[in-house]
Amino acid sequence: MVQVGNVLVSFDVLTKPFACDLAACHGTCCVEGDAGAPVTLDEVAEIESLLPEIEEDLTDEAREVIARQGVAYSDPSGELVTSIVHGKHCVFCQKPLDSSSQGSQPTLCAIEKAYREHRIPFQKPLSCHLYPIRVSRFGECYALNYNRWDICQSAVLKGQREGTPLYLYLREPLVRAFGQAWYDELLLVTSELHNQHLI
Repeated sequence: MVQVGNVLVSFDVLTKPFACDLAACHGTCCVEGDAGAPVTLDEVAEIESLLPEIEEDLTDEAREVIARQGVAYSDPSGELVTSIVHGKHCVFCQKPLDSSSQGSQPTLCAIEKAYREHRIPFQKPLSCHLYPIRVSRFGECYALNYNRWDICQSAVLKGQREGTPLYLYLREPLVRAFGQAWYDELLLVTSELHNQHLI
């Protein structure tokens, strides 16, 4: 790992190729798994305030889950995560959840769709924006690691074709998380590591 400010960045983040390929994966990361996306209390409050703007984009099942337990819950490890439908689908998946439609088109996030349509000011939870980077916090320090998942193989292949490592592909969310000055320092550190043939 390399330290940039108060953030430890794994070499995988600096070297591994990655570029989401929704045409190939159809947003499967939003509909597979056994827990929702990590969220903060501030994000939960933000999403709750925006529900009137996005609830019409949600499935009936998702609205029922939200009415019953809210937009988030604590998973078995105690982490706050977005609520899910059928034990795996994020409640904010706009795409119908019946099997006949799966794979025909990308899964859409109702939050991000509303953001892109300029209906709300919140893009989506930061953990979703940063994926497949996962952030761990240790006091005032953070650690960034690459979370490998076989459903993202198409993104790895696209990243290889385009020559795009994770830290470049995820520039926008990294700037959102840590600021432009931090990201500029990351670029300098990465360049120096390349010059020294360390990565």
